Amino acid sequence: MAVAHKSAISVGMIYIPCGLYKTTRDISISFNQLCKDTNQRVKYKKYCGSCDKEITTKDLVKGYEFEKDKYVTITNEELDKIKTKKDKTIHIIHFAKMSEIDNIYYDKNYYVVPDTGGEKAFELIRQAMLKQKKVAIAKTVLGTNETLIILYPMKDGIIAKTLFYEEEIQEIPKSKGKVNIEKAEVDMANNLITSMTQEFDISAYSDEYQERLREAIEKKISGQEIVDIDTNKQSNVIDLMEALKKSVDMAEHGDLKTGTK
Repeated sequence: MAVAHKSAISVGMIYIPCGLYKTTRDISISFNQLCKDTNQRVKYKKYCGSCDKEITTKDLVKGYEFEKDKYVTITNEELDKIKTKKDKTIHIIHFAKMSEIDNIYYDKNYYVVPDTGGEKAFELIRQAMLKQKKVAIAKTVLGTNETLIILYPMKDGIIAKTLFYEEEIQEIPKSKGKVNIEKAEVDMANNLITSMTQEFDISAYSDEYQERLREAIEKKISGQEIVDIDTNKQSNVIDLMEALKKSVDMAEHGDLKTGTK
């Protein structure tokens, strides 16, 4: 597995060289854009209007527009020069309880893997955090952004969870209408949740649409026609209590699909 970012964990006088590795992989089907007349793949070219010619990646530089159509350029070497030692490490600011962090701030996950020689210090920090049920709040520079990170201890390693900053989170859109909830409706909703509660097992779930998409592609390859497989009929139930009762009854009889295999 290729390392996504080389860095080091820094806490006090402790320095642990490590790498960040992606925790997920993209398994979704991707499509190419083709010309509808020839079925040939469409290619995109980088073009400079001033030079009136096609350019390659090596001809590109980063530019910041400080006024309309006026840019200042900056190289990767110049970007690296303004990074301090703290910027280049995963600098732990403090520790906190995981429960104090709202889930809305989470962005991406990475495996944190210590480099050779850093295993003991890494394991010491992991075990201490795990024992106290604490996480580390840290910062580092990823690309051109200072990123807020949580180091989350697991039973067999540490996960780095990148966070959004508070100013990046938008407020929840306010609902214009007011609703009155009856006790009987709450009780029925509780019954529905209780009847559909089961132990979570990640292996029980899969991307069913991707599976159908793969089957459809295989049919097209073999010359077969793709047919409509949606046989579900729209329910005419519009009364909330009636809908809850029917849902509970379906769940209790195993007729309600839960999205598992």
